[in-house]
Amino acid sequence: MLDARMRPLIDPPLSRLAAAAVRAGCSADGVTLAGFAVGLLAIPAIAFEAYGLGLVLILLNRLADGLDGAIARLTEATDRGGFLDIALDFIFYSSIPFAFALADPTANAVASAFLIFSFIGTGCSFLAYAIMADRRGLSTDIRGQKSLYYLGGLTEGTETIGLFVLACLLPTWFPTLAWIFGALCWITTATRIHAGWQAFD
Repeated sequence: MLDARMRPLIDPPLSRLAAAAVRAGCSADGVTLAGFAVGLLAIPAIAFEAYGLGLVLILLNRLADGLDGAIARLTEATDRGGFLDIALDFIFYSSIPFAFALADPTANAVASAFLIFSFIGTGCSFLAYAIMADRRGLSTDIRGQKSLYYLGGLTEGTETIGLFVLACLLPTWFPTLAWIFGALCWITTATRIHAGWQAFD
């Protein structure tokens, strides 16, 4: 919901940072892989209840996720880069609820499972729509230049980052946050399925 509104705010500083990264010899794929590795380190950090460190690692991952695309736009955007970006993003997103389940299985496990279940709904509907849109030659740049069609919804990347930030700042609230956000994810999934039903025959 907020991704399109965030683009004008985050793109200019990302472009400047990307220009510096290119001069330093960084590649888009290298940043993608490094950011993913950093993001996965949030699993043990959160599991051992080092929530502040987990938050830093999550934010570094998200910075890398924005930076790799900016670097690609300054150099060469490839299908491999687009594939890596989206595949590793979905793995990272599901890793954070898993980490909270490890931190406190009794309090968090069921809520974590529901949130990951909900992420499957948003992720599958997003990717299925993108495949069909590509077949029909549809495109959109409302969320910046992307390697595939980005269909919006109530819960997008910005909202998911906000969830993770809140969960790290208020870890005892994780179950409540997960149940609420998961429910919102299912609203997003339903609207995407409806959009696909209407758009494709």
